[in-house]
Amino acid sequence: MPFKGSKYEDRREAAADAKKALIERFKARPPADDPAVLARAAERRAIQEAREIRTVERARLKAEDDVRRAMEDTARHVAEAAAAEEAATRAAEQTARDEAIRAERKAARDAKYAARKARK
Repeated sequence: MPFKGSKYEDRREAAADAKKALIERFKARPPADDPAVLARAAERRAIQEAREIRTVERARLKAEDDVRRAMEDTARHVAEAAAAEEAATRAAEQTARDEAIRAERKAARDAKYAARKARK
């Protein structure tokens, strides 16, 4: 015994019924000038506009944040460069002081040796 609806006529009738149901559903749709359809369209438009406004606002905030971060980075780099320059200056001054001290000690040592040689 075959399955129910396995005949060609049964399948054709089922397809025709499905097509009729689809057409009826399409015909039952309200017209484009229906107040409910217009209200839904206006609501969708309002939602879309609000979404676009939020997108623009997010982009603006991101741009402001990027600018702020760039300014902070620049300020930090300037401060680091100033600190590095100050450290280099201090190191150069310290090196100059150390050289002066070494030169004084050498001069004192040379004077001491010269005095000892002069005594002999």
